Amino acid sequence: MQQYVVDTNFFFNLQINSGFGSNPKEIIMAVTEIGLKLKKSKEAEFFMPPLILDEFLTFVDESDDYVQDFLAMVIVKAPDFSKIEFPARLFYELVKEMRHRSYRGLQISEELLLETGKSMMVHNKLNRIEYQKTIGEHVKKLRERYRIATRVKFLDSVADLDLIVLAKELNATLITSDEGVLRWGREFGVKEAPPQVWKKTLHNLA
Repeated sequence: MQQYVVDTNFFFNLQINSGFGSNPKEIIMAVTEIGLKLKKSKEAEFFMPPLILDEFLTFVDESDDYVQDFLAMVIVKAPDFSKIEFPARLFYELVKEMRHRSYRGLQISEELLLETGKSMMVHNKLNRIEYQKTIGEHVKKLRERYRIATRVKFLDSVADLDLIVLAKELNATLITSDEGVLRWGREFGVKEAPPQVWKKTLHNLA
């Protein structure tokens, strides 16, 4: 039996072009339909860690019938960290990258702070609204650059790690478009499948 660990973004990141539908509701319903069929025939099972399911439920109304059908199909399982062992090298690399990203985030904050100061020197007679607008532009820029430096292609939540560990524990295939989860999943030796071809894979099983 094939096992898949599915990330929230598969259903809500429409840039994936998974072929399951043109909106999240259509995608959820289509995945539920084939998931129930494969589960009944014992060809495949779909898993989600609890934290990922919590994230999923923030995007939908849990009382909707199609959501209830999905919840009846998917298997919710927390990873058992006591059963999984990872090489110390991985944690060394993880800490090393965390330190690098933290330092880079600090550098960006300092750069934007100096840039803001120079801008305010030029516009030193702004009224309150103009001041807030000027500051707001710099804050927006800081947030975006800081996000890129510290989060892009990195594990930015415990939920991300849950996906990887559960897939490793089950020897399951990871379904996600998150670059950070994919990158570190590869470091941990986790199987993956491109979301764009997952539909074809499932239909071949059916």
